[in-house]
Amino acid sequence: MNRGLSFAVNKARWNEVVALHVASPFYRVQDFLNGRKTLSGIEQRELGSVAGKRLVHLQCHFGLDTLTLARMGAEVTGLDFSEKALAAARDLAAKAGIEARFVLGNLYDAPALLGRRYEVAFVSWGAINWLPDIEGWARVVAAVLEPGGFLYMIEGHPCANMLDQKQPEDPVAPTYPYWHKPEPLIFEADVTYTGQEDKVEHSKMHEWIHPLSDIVNALIAAGLRLAFLNEHPRLAWKLLPSMVEDTVEEGFYVMPPGFPNIPLAFSLKAVKG
Repeated sequence: MNRGLSFAVNKARWNEVVALHVASPFYRVQDFLNGRKTLSGIEQRELGSVAGKRLVHLQCHFGLDTLTLARMGAEVTGLDFSEKALAAARDLAAKAGIEARFVLGNLYDAPALLGRRYEVAFVSWGAINWLPDIEGWARVVAAVLEPGGFLYMIEGHPCANMLDQKQPEDPVAPTYPYWHKPEPLIFEADVTYTGQEDKVEHSKMHEWIHPLSDIVNALIAAGLRLAFLNEHPRLAWKLLPSMVEDTVEEGFYVMPPGFPNIPLAFSLKAVKG
């Protein structure tokens, strides 16, 4: 597997979609500027208070959640490999009058790039599926945390990532392998997940499914202790055409009535030392 090629393919796409995402109703940027918190109720309840804590948001995209965490009282740093995303993040921070540090670079280089340790590492929604090496990711998380610091992450469930459905009336079928392989799954889409119709030139994406046991065991091997692991029947985006808006948690989607109750997301907290 050529990791450099995968990173280049994904970076080209993420650089291209930044402007679309900033303008998208999906991200509700103007609502954020008006004071809206972008973290879901699940995240706020599970994460708890971050006031006064040094926090790093790994794979922060254009910084909406990073800046929300700053509004919640954290001293924040966001890291991402897209220079256009970080330019948008800095512009957004200036408009919102929020102090934040943004660092450009590959996730696997984070310890050297950041040059400091944190009390909290934050990872959320559609992050680790872009990474080929989950053990290396866990070692990075451990390296950027100070002793006693913790990781909070919330992600799409790998069981859900196996599924596919072309049209709402089609069956939902397990399509992609659950068990990790070094080679990426290669997808093509000329639109982005925000629902906009604008076409993108960089249509290819290289992704990986990481089994839940691999994620947990990687964190344990890196020296972190699992504080909790929760699974959720809701997801922060419409993964399948037949999914419907959740009536319990705002901004989430669930499987349609009559479909078996399956895990769509998971969250965990892991403490260093």
